[in-house]
Amino acid sequence: MHRLLTGKLRVERLTIAIANLPAKLAGTKLVQLTDFHYDGRRLSDRLLQQAIAATNQAEPDLILLTGDYITDEPQPIHGLVQQLKNLQSSAGIYAILGNHDYFYQGAKTEVTNALTNIGIQVLYNQTVYPLGSELALVGLADLWDRNFLPDDTMASINPDIPRIVLSHNPDSAEKLQKWRIDLQLSGHTHGGQIVIPGLGPVSIWIDSISRMIPKSVKRRISYFSMGERVVNHWEWASGLHQVGSNLLYVNRGLGTYLPGRLFCPPEVTIITLISK
Repeated sequence: MHRLLTGKLRVERLTIAIANLPAKLAGTKLVQLTDFHYDGRRLSDRLLQQAIAATNQAEPDLILLTGDYITDEPQPIHGLVQQLKNLQSSAGIYAILGNHDYFYQGAKTEVTNALTNIGIQVLYNQTVYPLGSELALVGLADLWDRNFLPDDTMASINPDIPRIVLSHNPDSAEKLQKWRIDLQLSGHTHGGQIVIPGLGPVSIWIDSISRMIPKSVKRRISYFSMGERVVNHWEWASGLHQVGSNLLYVNRGLGTYLPGRLFCPPEVTIITLISK
């Protein structure tokens, strides 16, 4: 989408204190990218290349991709991975799927295979230990996927060690409160796309607005139809949030829908872990 409808890329930096994080892992650097919606309309190659350059400049230990690589048909994933193969990290690149990545017929397999073929490991209700046995990285199926079944995955982790959880839809944080989650990384909301300073995302009111718009118009302006069923917790649309005893961070994403972004720039997130 044209840069006038997306705005300039913003690199967000935050430091997260993790209980029981081993001293040798203090200073670990993560980069999160999410919600590409790469289809030739919703994310320009120029912006994507800027995001990749910013990611590599950070020299991350891990790169974490939190879903929605495509929007409709899965074919554009092959163009996207030609760009993503330029990502560089010292301990690997891990990904989960978003709702768009499994909803369309054949998309889950095609997206997963395309990412896997360039060395990105796709986690689907799986736990890995790329930095050693003292820090778990969990990747869950999307909240709307019938296989969003976190119980066995979370139960398999030693309760004494910290864990980072990748879960595309931030609403999942509500269901995940019964487990220790030191940091959940999500996307899905695009930050609300249109944000009123001091008031938050316009999407908070999108349901009531959409009722007054004819269906024929909503079909042509996908932002309105999308807003009817995105999340329940729009207060978690972007940034860092405490959910019970867990931490949730929601990245605004790179791609967008019409009518575009206002006061809601696309985002690369750089996270440094320290010991609590």
